[in-house]
Amino acid sequence: MSSILGLEPLPGRQSWEKSLGEFLEIVTAAYPDKAFVEIAGQEITYRQLMERCRKAAGMFRALGIGQGDRVCLFLPNVPEVLYTWFGLALIGGIAVTINTAYRRDEMAYILNNAEASALVAHESLVDVATQAADIAPCVRHRLLVGNAEVAGWQNYGQLLSNTAAISELPPVAPTDISMLQYTSGTTGNPKGVQVTHQMYVSAGQGFALWTQATPEDRFFTCLPYFHANAQYYSTMGTLASGASLVVQDRFSASRFWEQVRDARATVVNFIGMMMPVLAKNDPQPDDRDNTVRLFYGSPAFSPEFLSEFEERFGTDIIVGFGMTETCYGTIEAIRGERRPNSSGQPRQHPDPSFDNTVRIVDDAGNAVPNGTPGEITIRNPATMAGYWRNETETNASLRDGWLFTGDLGWLDDDNYLYFVDRKKDVIRRRGENISSQEVEDVIKRHENVLDCAIIAVPSELGEDEVKAYVTPRPGETVRPEDVIYWCADNLAYFKVPRYIEVRDELPRTPSLRVRKDMLRQEREDLIAGCFDREEAGIQIRR
Repeated sequence: MSSILGLEPLPGRQSWEKSLGEFLEIVTAAYPDKAFVEIAGQEITYRQLMERCRKAAGMFRALGIGQGDRVCLFLPNVPEVLYTWFGLALIGGIAVTINTAYRRDEMAYILNNAEASALVAHESLVDVATQAADIAPCVRHRLLVGNAEVAGWQNYGQLLSNTAAISELPPVAPTDISMLQYTSGTTGNPKGVQVTHQMYVSAGQGFALWTQATPEDRFFTCLPYFHANAQYYSTMGTLASGASLVVQDRFSASRFWEQVRDARATVVNFIGMMMPVLAKNDPQPDDRDNTVRLFYGSPAFSPEFLSEFEERFGTDIIVGFGMTETCYGTIEAIRGERRPNSSGQPRQHPDPSFDNTVRIVDDAGNAVPNGTPGEITIRNPATMAGYWRNETETNASLRDGWLFTGDLGWLDDDNYLYFVDRKKDVIRRRGENISSQEVEDVIKRHENVLDCAIIAVPSELGEDEVKAYVTPRPGETVRPEDVIYWCADNLAYFKVPRYIEVRDELPRTPSLRVRKDMLRQEREDLIAGCFDREEAGIQIRR
């Protein structure tokens, strides 16, 4: 615990109640000349990071941007993400990351909703950025990262070089907003999660504790910076432990282990399908030839999957439950007790006065007994300040000091959390509730299946039927009948999908999550041309 940086409280505050500027000054003083990050072919020390962030702060201030002003970032994983994010934080500005897969209208919505004063974009994305900025009159300044010269855009690097760094940091409160992190918008327009300075600081301090990090660690991420995971855990966890971070721009199953070995990585963050994809690569003689001591991510996997992965690659894995709206949910302990399909217990902060509580409630908001499924609610100091200019959604999610997550789960008697499903993804079939994730987990265990997604489709009997989208492993073939029989052997009869659609790939976010909203909207008749087990005459034993 003593090696975690920034735990000494400032006068009149708790240990996590710091602005990002205050926190960066502390960690820079501890390890000024150590490499903080390797990103886009550059190595940047802690001192260089702070110097360039101070210059970025001066650059934005010279453009007339200050306390509370929003600046959008449309960038791949490049150093300018860090300079902009932290530079704005030093002067109380607010960064707004935008998914680099967004097109004109998607991006323009965020520019206008955030009322962004400036847009920082990469030269590889300038066409879409220009189109979006042209229909966002709030954008007064366009800054381009790269060497291209584009009409109407100022060169970010030149401005940074020609600007004096700010010498003194203005007062910024720990509860001020540092980032608007827009959600994926699968149930409507994206919502801007207001992330405070102390959320980032507490996330870093907590992650250093949960991963047992030391200054000798080398964190590795291939997740995008517009994703909260790379911000909360990889970046802030590295800072809080005085470690080093290696950033790749995207996940590549074929190059992953080469990148990890080259990085000499010791702690790796993952999300979504990364782990199953890596596990289904053909075994290699050098699978254990790596320096990784720990993988961290979500969702929870079966104990069999985790033990096989750990044995094959010679590493530990811990999983957790969290979300953009709070960086504190639940987590497993390294080499601690593992309960099947659990996401662990409520995350703890190094400071015991930081209280994180997880509670399960019914539709009326009342706590339910252990073992009873309901909505997961969380209360702690590292919870969002609300959704940007969206009072309706804020009031629905933040009630009486609790964050209502929209996720279903249950707790056992020892406070281990078991995730069931997103509320909107639960399927109701003939009087029974079905977790789409549970069915997906079973299908993914089939040796020829790479990935799958489960959605509800209309039933002629009312309520829902279950449809599975299945993608085969490269070089393998998946027969719908085999998927049906596999499910019948591993699931209750009412959970076995009726419809199967085999396809080469599924629509995804850049963070590799399946876009179920796109699957639901692909066409009016979602069962046309699908394999139908009832038409095929396959009987499922009850």
